[in-house]
Formats: sequence, C-alpha cells, structure tokens
Amino acid sequence: MLASAHPTEHIMNQTFSVSGMTCGHCEKAVIRAIQQCDPQADVRIDREQCRVDVVSQQPRDELAKAIKASGYTVAGA
Repeated sequence: MLASAHPTEHIMNQTFSVSGMTCGHCEKAVIRAIQQCDPQADVRIDREQCRVDVVSQQPRDELAKAIKASGYTVAGA
C-alpha cells in the first residue's frame, strides 16, 4: 500500500453562508454534521455573521449536503 507523499495537498479552506443557526445547540449540530462527513475537518462558526468556515479535504458540495441534512440552509448551494 502506498502512502501519499503530500497528505494535506487536497485540504481546502471553504466558507459557507448558513442561515437558521440561532444558538449553541445549532452550532454543535452543524459542526457534528460536517465532522461526520470529514472527522478531520476544522470548523469555525460565526453565528452573528451566519458564517461557517471549514478546513477539509471533502468537496464543497458534500459539506453543503451535510449541513443541509442537519436542517440548515446553505446559501448558493
């Protein structure tokens, strides 16, 4: 089995505009949804700005799908 010479080469910084997050429970639900899609994801949420920043190897559409499945609206996705 070959190991990747550059394991972080596909990591991307992605920002989502997510509406419907009104409390800490909402933030945890979004973080949990993203981390179920990518357990290594680094997630930062700014609820006041409706902003979710994610550092992940997963494609943008997969992360957006995970956020939507947790009950929140992702603008432009």
